[in-house]
Amino acid sequence: MVVKAVCVLKGAGETSGTVYFEQEEGSSPVKLTGEIKGLTPGEHGFHVHAFGDNTNGCISAGPHFNPYNKTHAGPKDKERHVGDLGNVTAGGDNVAKIEITDSIITLTGPDSIIGRTMVIHEKADDLGKGGNDESLKTGNAGGRLACGVIGIAQ
Repeated sequence: MVVKAVCVLKGAGETSGTVYFEQEEGSSPVKLTGEIKGLTPGEHGFHVHAFGDNTNGCISAGPHFNPYNKTHAGPKDKERHVGDLGNVTAGGDNVAKIEITDSIITLTGPDSIIGRTMVIHEKADDLGKGGNDESLKTGNAGGRLACGVIGIAQ
C-alpha cells in the first residue's frame, strides 16, 4: 500500500506552493515532489517543523522536528534532525521544483511527519556547518517565508 500526504504552503508575501509526499508502507524512503513559487533565485532552507500549528503564522510551527535530540545537519548526514531536508533551489523564474527522496522522514508510525508543518526559509541552510550555535539549531536559514501543515492525501 502507498501512503500519500500533501502540504499547501502559504506565506505573508508572494511565496506559495504545494508539496506531495509518497511512501510505500514499511521502511522505504519518502518521495517529495512539487514546486514553490515566489522565491528569490538561489537556495532556500526546507524543513519539517515540530508542530502542525500555524495559528501565529509560521512561527507557531516551533523548531525543526527533532525527536531524537540531534544537532542540525544536512539531509545526507547520519546525525541530523528528522526534519532536516536541506535546501531547494529557485531558478530565475522564482520557482523551486522539488524532487527529494529521503530515508529519515516517514509518513507512518510514531515519527510520522503527517500533522507537522513544512517551512520554506528566506536563506540557504548551511547544513550545520556555519561554525556557530544557530547553525547547529537552524542552519542559519533565516526567516520563514511560507508554511503549511502536512495532511493525509487521497
